[in-house]
Amino acid sequence: MTDAIGFGERELKHYQLHAWSIMPNHVHLLITPIVEFRHLAQSFKGFTARHANMILGRTGQPFWQRESYDRWVRNEEEFQRIVRYVERNSVRAGLAGSPEEYRWSSAYRER
Repeated sequence: MTDAIGFGERELKHYQLHAWSIMPNHVHLLITPIVEFRHLAQSFKGFTARHANMILGRTGQPFWQRESYDRWVRNEEEFQRIVRYVERNSVRAGLAGSPEEYRWSSAYRER
């Protein structure tokens, strides 16, 4: 999944990535879209679903829910609040003691 997030930014150039966190049952991305959001979400979900279902040994079953939640960021204060929310999500969920400890987040700092 981390590879897919980076691939969408670096190779496909679908978005500029600002913050991200992969949770056990959902993903948070703070991005600036470069292509239409519908196209970007379809590409990301399709790629990751194929790989996840291959790992799980499943075929013909949906992996992602149909909906995606997108929001407009109106100013720098809101942008920073969202970065904190995304990167602290793992701590709130009890998966890490600090955002920097959670390997599947843009806040992760390897020791």
